[in-house]
Amino acid sequence: MFDEFKRFIFKGNVVDLSTGVIIGTAFSGIVKAFTDGIVNPLINMMTGSDKPEVEWMVGALNLGVVISAAINFLIVAAIVFFLIVKPMNKVLAIMKAQEAAAPPAPPAADVVLLAEIRDLLKR
Repeated sequence: MFDEFKRFIFKGNVVDLSTGVIIGTAFSGIVKAFTDGIVNPLINMMTGSDKPEVEWMVGALNLGVVISAAINFLIVAAIVFFLIVKPMNKVLAIMKAQEAAAPPAPPAADVVLLAEIRDLLKR
């Protein structure tokens, strides 16, 4: 039962789905706080703005909001890639190597019996 559960967990679809959920929820608050608290103030210092949000207006369009969202996404994607996807790929590679290195299953009883008969007939 444990082996079946392990195979289910390490299927690519389950890992992909869980990674998507994590990208969408778990890190978004932390990354938003990081962007609002560190990245935006750094950008504001470079542009000379005193506003707490990045506002790069082009006509009626606020490109600063889009840039902040893009930075949020890139930070979340990097965190998920290096903390979840890379280690998971390593674990899967180790599991595949162990499966490949495993000794072959012993032959069935009838195959052993036939091999013994063959050997006796050769003598």
